[in-house]
Amino acid sequence: MLVFYFFASVLIFLGLLSLRGGFYYLAHFRRELSKEEGDYAPRVTVIAPCRGLDQGLRENISALFEQDYPSFEIIFVSDREEDPALLVVEEVRRKFSGAGPAESRIIIAGQARACGQKVHNLLAAVREAHTSSEVFVFVDTDARPFKGWLRALVRPLSDETLGAATGYRWFVPVRGGFSSRMRSVWNASIASALGASRDKNFCWGGSTAIRRETFERVGMIERWHGALSDDFAVTRALQALHLPIHFVPACLTASLEDCSFRELLEFTTRQMKITRVYAAHLWKAVLLSGLVFVPIFFGGIAIVAVRAALGLSYAWPLALLAIIYGLGVWKAWLRWRAVKLVLVGHDSLLRRDAFAQLFLWPLSTLLFLYNAMAASLSRSINWRGITYELRSPTETIIKGGARGENSAEIEGIRQEF
Repeated sequence: MLVFYFFASVLIFLGLLSLRGGFYYLAHFRRELSKEEGDYAPRVTVIAPCRGLDQGLRENISALFEQDYPSFEIIFVSDREEDPALLVVEEVRRKFSGAGPAESRIIIAGQARACGQKVHNLLAAVREAHTSSEVFVFVDTDARPFKGWLRALVRPLSDETLGAATGYRWFVPVRGGFSSRMRSVWNASIASALGASRDKNFCWGGSTAIRRETFERVGMIERWHGALSDDFAVTRALQALHLPIHFVPACLTASLEDCSFRELLEFTTRQMKITRVYAAHLWKAVLLSGLVFVPIFFGGIAIVAVRAALGLSYAWPLALLAIIYGLGVWKAWLRWRAVKLVLVGHDSLLRRDAFAQLFLWPLSTLLFLYNAMAASLSRSINWRGITYELRSPTETIIKGGARGENSAEIEGIRQEF
């Protein structure tokens, strides 16, 4: 019991530190959202790599064309002409043709040979960017930005000492379900790692803006060669030159998707495997914290149950567990409050899933431990139908080509558009 009491006290201390971070997180949102809008709006190239049909793809792409921004181009890039996503892209492009400031085109990058397919696509798109563009913006097709997203993301770059500006994703389940909500809870803890500390922030490839001059100065094209993770590579490049990364709360972007339990495990484990290769210190921290939290918290529940069944006192272990759990709920509530300030268009869905965000966080820690342990056993991942082996941050081996999509499945998904 002494071991339990000791480590439970450690978890309470760490919970208090985490709660303090939650207050800082909410304060950062409020402070950033209250700032006056600047007039910095240079010519921008928005690059959207495509592969396959994301849920809500038409709406996500339409949101790019609906941006309130004076002058920008959108480059959609895929590895193959027969990519079903391009059918949706073409339809949306026709719909918005001549209806706004956005110009758009499609680029076929071909298959990657020595890096991730997404990175290969980005390299091809960057080379085709209009010469007048001063800023590159990278966005994922599973993200649905609000109308002022592009302006808000680019605005901080008026400070030329800044390396990049970034948002992050927030999974918003459409139909709900345990797996979809669990993915959102798991991802939420990563979202709250971003904040006011620019030297500790990281770029998210689904919503990042960087000056063209900075992109070239850090040698991003060379750094992307051999890489699988585009955003980790950008983060490492900026950190190497001590260039800060600004997190823009307004650009916390909704990803409206559902997933199965298998997809939940696949996504979370893939993220942790990538983290192990590109930021081993973070993977080790997740592994260590899981090895402490999971046995103490869930083991503590078992201790309380056994002592209660034997008629022994269980007040102290129950009290410690209640404090640990309560601190986590409080932190989750602060994070949820911050997110509601931004994703106002999805308020009803956020309120519907509030219970999961507030009370399922111990299960996400259990999932993190599983992911970290799985990452210690293998560096192989499957991403968008391609199997990779991650040898190092600069060496990626393509082990298997794209899976052939099931035509009936594609047609079924296509009908949703």
